[in-house]
Parts: sequence; structure tokens; C-alpha cells
Amino acid sequence: MSKSLPYSVKDVNYDNAKFRHRSPLKVLSQSMLTLSTKRNYASCSTGKFLILILIFGIGCLLFMSKGPNDSAPNEKGKVTFVGGLRLGKLLRKPPRLPPRLSPDEGQLRGNGSNTDPKWAVRQQSVKDAFDYAWSGYRKYAMGYDELMPISQRGVDGLGGLGATVVDALDTAMIMGHDNIVSEAGAWVEAHLLERISQKDQVNLFETTIRVLGGLLSAYHLSGGDQGTVNMTHNGPKPAVYLNVAKDLADRLLSAFSSSPTSVPYSDVILRDSTAHPAPGGMSSTAEVASVQLEFNYLSAVSGDPKYSTEAMKVLAHIKTLPKTEGLVPIYISPQSGEFVGENIRLGSRGDSYYEYLIKVWLQQGGKLNSNFTYLHDMYTEAMKGVRHLLVRKSVPNGLVFVGELPYGSKGEFSPKMDHLVCFLPGTLALGATKGLTKEKALAENLLSFEDLENLKLAEELGKACFEMYEVTATGLAPEIAYFHTGEYSEDGLEGGNKSSMYAKDIIIHQADRHNLLRPETVESLFVLYRITKDTKYRDQGWQIFEAFEKYTKVKTGGYTSLDDVTEVPPRRRDKMETFFLGETLKYLYLLFGDDSVIPLDKFVFNTEAHPLPIKHT
Repeated sequence: MSKSLPYSVKDVNYDNAKFRHRSPLKVLSQSMLTLSTKRNYASCSTGKFLILILIFGIGCLLFMSKGPNDSAPNEKGKVTFVGGLRLGKLLRKPPRLPPRLSPDEGQLRGNGSNTDPKWAVRQQSVKDAFDYAWSGYRKYAMGYDELMPISQRGVDGLGGLGATVVDALDTAMIMGHDNIVSEAGAWVEAHLLERISQKDQVNLFETTIRVLGGLLSAYHLSGGDQGTVNMTHNGPKPAVYLNVAKDLADRLLSAFSSSPTSVPYSDVILRDSTAHPAPGGMSSTAEVASVQLEFNYLSAVSGDPKYSTEAMKVLAHIKTLPKTEGLVPIYISPQSGEFVGENIRLGSRGDSYYEYLIKVWLQQGGKLNSNFTYLHDMYTEAMKGVRHLLVRKSVPNGLVFVGELPYGSKGEFSPKMDHLVCFLPGTLALGATKGLTKEKALAENLLSFEDLENLKLAEELGKACFEMYEVTATGLAPEIAYFHTGEYSEDGLEGGNKSSMYAKDIIIHQADRHNLLRPETVESLFVLYRITKDTKYRDQGWQIFEAFEKYTKVKTGGYTSLDDVTEVPPRRRDKMETFFLGETLKYLYLLFGDDSVIPLDKFVFNTEAHPLPIKHT
């Protein structure tokens, strides 16, 4: 008959949790419960030998635990054994060590959040800049569309709806600027409905992306839409934002109902809900095709499909029109419903058409077997067209840029690139991974060859956009740049920074040297960082922010546009665009922050940086 095993059932139960710390009381009780077994164990010769080893080990422990100061008088409150061994040393927990990561994994973890305190400090600097910009606006221009910081007055250039208030509102919510949320929200509640009912002409596109988009984002972020997000307890109830948004949208719908085709008119008279075409009769392709995110979301939260129905007719109609490898002219006629002219570009009047193709598809769930698949197909075809017809490399150093076809695909190529085109790196990256990190998308085998090509192009174009800043004397980009190619070159039009490697690659004409505080490059840096985790995008964003601080900050409050970025000190224009608060500072703040704030797989940003939730089914 075999002897009993040298452990009890209680020992087995404890062994299942062997990494848990045991208190001294637990040790003592465990010893008492297994005492008889240990006596049997000690009676054998092997057991006696092991006990001697144990005693020897304890002796070594006592000797080694004696510190150099143990001979000193016993301090008050310290309990010691003979020889100065402190009881606390025996009983204290060993420190918990973090898991060891490979160098690559460790770098990735470090890049993914604000573990480096410098990014928290830099994010706070952006928050302070927003507060400074708002304080100037509040002091000199509250209720006006925009601040003229040098003149210290306000101006209405967007219809008189207090566009800066609404554009800045969700930025303040995201940053946790509760006092600004209270001020802006109170103004919306007290004044905006009355303004809407009294104002004359506004532009459908600008009013939709800035005011309607801002109201809807504020509604969601303040706890509307079943409370999926609640970033603030300040300001009015979410229903206030939604009710104002519906009133505004009802009037904007006249742009669609007044048109004889699916293409809306560009201008709306808010006071009597009428609409008419722009002078010349044409609408911008980007403008008519960049109101769908906002109207779709309004239908979703209001329960009224009319907003989405009217807006989506535009994209469904454009689907039927002839294109050049997915690319389209920048003008379209509300009268005929056809494109006008042959000018193809991704800058002004063309840009956000391509942006909304992929974003509207993502907003509706991003499914390839849905009723919105045609949008993904149109986007995919268009990006192939961009790579084939519009992408070139500069000389002598090979910057990848996107040019224009002013006279269509059969005409001459122009190496001109608006700063507005710098939305494209972020859109390409977003379209490739659908908002996931590149690492996760690769691990889950979600990237096609086409996606990888677009992601590569996104990073190459992102470099060109940043170098448009780097080549200037101020470190701020011009409104438009031209690129030196084998077919095109001009001398004496550099940006002023002779130390830049790309000083000879980028040409800046005299008329294009202004900077309007635009957001497109920092928008793409934000998206590229979120997707690739490469900290160079954060570093580049910080460099741009520092240049804004150095050259555009006005001592009396606010920030101003510049007249010439190629000279120091730069001549100043007297205007702070609403998108500096609504977009530029928002994207910089998010770039330096944690990825969990407005995650890209749960939100899409409209073309004015107002985040709207993705529909998940």
C-alpha cells in the first residue's frame, strides 16, 4: 500500500492560484493544516536532507538581507529580527514587473498613447491656443461669422449665422473646454433660430458643412442619439441642437426642390425658403456632392427620411454620368444635370466629392454587399484614375504630388497642387484600412493590393504636403504650389528656406503665397498617425503648430491669415477663418491625444471636421 502523497487537497487548490500573494496568516494556517503530512515527509532520509538545505537557505537569506545600516539604532516604528533583518523585508510583496516586449512591439505600444508626457504637454498647448482664439472672437466678434483680429471687429461673410460659434462648438466639447461649451451653447439656444428665420442668402454647401454639421456633431457629443457619446454636461440639452438643425435643414432643402434635376442649386434664401443657382448657373461638383453625411445623419436621428433621400439623389445621379477613369469635371449644371467643361482637379471645387464617396459608404456601415456599394466602386475607380492621370514626381528630388488636367485627359498636364489637395493622404489611408490601424488590418487580412497601393500613395503625398510647409521661410504652406518637372520649371520662385532639401522642387507664385490657417495637411497627419502609428506625423504636426504660434498669433487676441509665407516677418491678412477653430486646432489636438477619442472606425469627419457616428448594424 503506497504512502500518502506529500501534499493535501488544500495544497492543490492553492496551487491553482499560485501567483497570488499569500499573507503571513495564510502561510501559518496552511502550515498547520498540512503539519501531519510534513511530519511523515520529514521521517524519510530524503526529507531530512531537504530540510537541511532549507535551513541553510534561510540562514543565507538572513545574512544577505542585513543592510549596511542595520547596526544603527532601531528607528521608531520599525520591527526587526535579530541581526537587523526587518520584518517588512520578509513580508512585503515583490514588485510586479511589466511584461517584456520586443523592440518593435515596445515602440508601437509607446506610440499608441500619451505615455510620453511631452504629447500631453503639446496637446495642452493646442487647447490653450483654442482658448486664445476663442477669447479674441468672443471679445471682438461674438455672434459674427468671423473675427478680424487686427481690426478687432467681426464680419459676416457666411450668411450671418454666427458660423465661428457653431464651427467651434464640438471642438470645445472634445477638448473639455466646458466654459466655452456653455458660452457657445447658450448663444445657439438664444439666437440661432431667430437668425435662421431672418437671414437672406447663404451657400448650401458652406452652411451645411459648417453650421448644420456643427449642430449635429454637438447634438451627438452632448449625449443625443440615445446617449452614445456624452462629452459634456454643459450647454443646452441635446434636443436644442437637433431642433435648430431641423429648422435649418428644412430651409436648405429648397435648394433640391427648386432644381429641375437631382443637382441642387447653390444658394438658398433662408428667410423664405427659396433657392436659385449661382451666378453663371453652375454648381461646384464638390459642393453638391458634399452634403450627404450631414443630411443622412439628420434623417437617422430625426426619423424623417426626406433629408437623406434628397441628398443621396445627387450621388446616385452622378453615378450615371460619364467620367474619365472615375474622375469628373469640377462644374455641374443644375439645369441639365450634366457636367460642364473638362477641368479635372482634386483642389477647389473638386476635392470633397472624392472624400464623400468613401466617407458616405463608411457612414452607412461600410458593407460591400449593401445598397451603397456603388459609392465604394466609384471611389476605387477614381483613385485608380488619380494614380494613372494625376500623380507625378518632381525634380530633382522626386516628391510625389497630384496635379491637374485643366483641359481634360487629352489636354496638357498642370503640375499645380492646391493646399486643399492635402486632404487626400488622409482620405486614401482611411479608405484603405476603414479606420483600423495598418497593423490590425494586415493581421486580419483586410487589405487588398489596391488598399496597399493607396496607403503607399497616402504616405508619399503626405510627405509632399509637409514639404510645402518646410520649404517656406515661415514654415507655413502657401495656398497653392507648383512642382518642378521635366516639362515645367521656373526660377526665382522658391519658398525662402534655402536649407530645405526640396527648395528647388517646389515653386510658389507671387499670387499664391498666402496662408489661410487651413487644416488639410494636419488633417492628413492626424489620420496617417492613427493608422500607421509613425510618430513622425506627430512631430510634423507639432512643427506646423509652432509656426502658427510664431507667425499668426495676434497680441490682442485670435490668429490671423498671412499674405506671404515666403518672407519673415510675413505680411498679415486681417481674418481668422472659422475652420481654424473648427478643423485645424481640432485635428492637432486629436493628433497629440489618445486614439480612443473619436476613433476612426466609429466616426467619420465631415469635410469641416465635424465627427458623425458610423452606422453599425
